[in-house]
Amino acid sequence: MPKINASTVAEHRAQQREALIEAAVDILVNEGATAVTPAAVGARAGLARSSVYQYFDSSAALLATITEEAFRRSNEALTRAMATVNGPLERIEAFFRESLRLGAEGAHRPAAALMDAGLHPACQQRLMELHVEQVEPFRAAVEELGVPEPALTADLIAGMLHTALAAVENGATLDTVTKRTLTLVRRCLTPSSCTARAPEERG
Repeated sequence: MPKINASTVAEHRAQQREALIEAAVDILVNEGATAVTPAAVGARAGLARSSVYQYFDSSAALLATITEEAFRRSNEALTRAMATVNGPLERIEAFFRESLRLGAEGAHRPAAALMDAGLHPACQQRLMELHVEQVEPFRAAVEELGVPEPALTADLIAGMLHTALAAVENGATLDTVTKRTLTLVRRCLTPSSCTARAPEERG
């Protein structure tokens, strides 16, 4: 039995499970979904394959857990960020700002890798459900603003976020991308922006 580096067996098991998830995510992002096997994950985490089976009985179970974890952690961060502000526009800005920060940290990579992994239909369906749940607070805030065609507007604005995330992924600085993206979001969602030019565009 491996040495326990925690005050209780339960904490030890939680630490081992977390180490296995981190190892599985690392393999997924760098090597692809087919490389996520109990043996490979155990080796990456420094645990025997038999130990891995105490937590995950198959590659499918590992991928299913990664799917849930990839969104749970991001959702918690997004919820905290949006809870610190009032008003729908401010919540949208907080959602974008935190999404970009998470993107700069690579938090979106597991979900992106899973999207391209050719998962079992049930797992793919769950992945889509989790994505819908993640963007629901953003979409609700857009609707609360009372803009025309709120569902379409939210989709179009979300496209801006995806482009911004790609820019960060390709090396653009987080601060520059965040500032520019939020400026454009405000212009798109502030009624007066349709009839007035932004200060930096005048002159």
